[in-house]
Amino acid sequence: MTKEELRQRLNDIEWNDFEVKEASGGLPKSMWETVSAFSNTAGGWIILGVHEVKENNVSTFDIVGVDKPEKMEQDLTSTLRSTSKFNVPILGRIDRLEFDGKVVFAVHIPPSDCKPVYMNNNLSNTYIRVGSGDQRATDIEIGILLREKTFGSKSEMTVPGTSLNDLNANSIETYRRRLHDFNPELEFNSLGHNEFCERIGISDNGVLTFGGLLTFGCRKSVIKHLRHFWIDYREIPGSSYDDAEVRYTYRMPEQENIWEDFQMLIQRLRSFADNPFMPGPDGFSPEDNTQLYSLREGLINLLAHADYFGPIHSSITIYNDKIEFQNPGQFPVSLTGKIKKIKSIPRNPNIIMFFRYARLAENAGYGIGRIKKWESLTGKKVEIESDISTSTITYFRPIMGQKIGQKIGQKELPTRERLLNLISGNPKITRKELAESLNVPSSTVQFHIEKLKSEGRLVRVGSARGGYWKVEN
Repeated sequence: MTKEELRQRLNDIEWNDFEVKEASGGLPKSMWETVSAFSNTAGGWIILGVHEVKENNVSTFDIVGVDKPEKMEQDLTSTLRSTSKFNVPILGRIDRLEFDGKVVFAVHIPPSDCKPVYMNNNLSNTYIRVGSGDQRATDIEIGILLREKTFGSKSEMTVPGTSLNDLNANSIETYRRRLHDFNPELEFNSLGHNEFCERIGISDNGVLTFGGLLTFGCRKSVIKHLRHFWIDYREIPGSSYDDAEVRYTYRMPEQENIWEDFQMLIQRLRSFADNPFMPGPDGFSPEDNTQLYSLREGLINLLAHADYFGPIHSSITIYNDKIEFQNPGQFPVSLTGKIKKIKSIPRNPNIIMFFRYARLAENAGYGIGRIKKWESLTGKKVEIESDISTSTITYFRPIMGQKIGQKIGQKELPTRERLLNLISGNPKITRKELAESLNVPSSTVQFHIEKLKSEGRLVRVGSARGGYWKVEN
């Protein structure tokens, strides 16, 4: 860190990866909690020799420097690199900055590859970064950190007791067709089934990898080994759960595997984005710059970077004013603030590779450039948030965007009004036919019918089987 960068950071509002400490009497005890927290999350900077003054919730900073800088630097280096304070060595970087003879240390703590990082040989002394503060990790969060030890390798490990017979034949067939259409020069295309699965990373010596099972396996086999696997997709008719008149108008049935989830989800997302037809089997072209392409990048990000080995599942929720992708697991790098170049650190390397072979994902990083393209295409922002347990990407939708239940090209009508229009056109229409026409569950139709009856706008004439509906003006 340079002196100019430090001055700039002191004026920032985002402090989730930045902490100042005066350190006038030596190394402050509280800094070790911050070292643990940064090591267990996305890393950050600790600045020693800066005094913070808070007045009316506004902070100002004075550069006061540290006493005995040579000794402090030696103590800091030896403590971080030994295992007397922490369970693993902390491979931090110490930058010495001088301001008019005052020495300030900028200490960079990287995210650790050996999580959890805890103090004094006590697992309960594990800290995580939450917002701009350090908090002691809960048992659930410690469990998440323990799984982080296999970050970037778990999906390539084999699943004992599985074989190629646990694969979904249709998933493999449609995937190979995609490779043939979009990556015809791929050397694996000409291989037989068994060798293809071995070379591409679906299996290893006839045993499925976790990534292969998750992406192409039969659901029965997937759930047997990863019982929490589920991609939850819902369409909510409101801007939140609280203001929606029903819980949801559509909820996607559970699919066989990740590849089948992708096929279904991309078709649902088409209804909520401007996506003019592009040549190609799936409606995309290599240079597609539509809103749907931006959403597709967020979808693949979710599918490829999720933590499938814990109790939390991925979810996609469509609201009238936003589209929210939420994933179990923290981004291993900070994706907030100014994003330049991001080194690819995939949680599930072979899963992201399956999508790359199929020309469905970028070759590096998290596709953030494509995701952020949404802002220039729609004039609406994209928010990226991440904590130790979940990561969320939210696409805010244009005001004129399609609302839940509205078909493309139609003027928006509330579900209840569309229901009345259908009944007016066919007074003997059944609840089942209404649900199919509106593309909503039968429970949603029943909810609206009861509301309309209580308001006196809808009357049932005759018996339930032989009668008909009458719409009152």
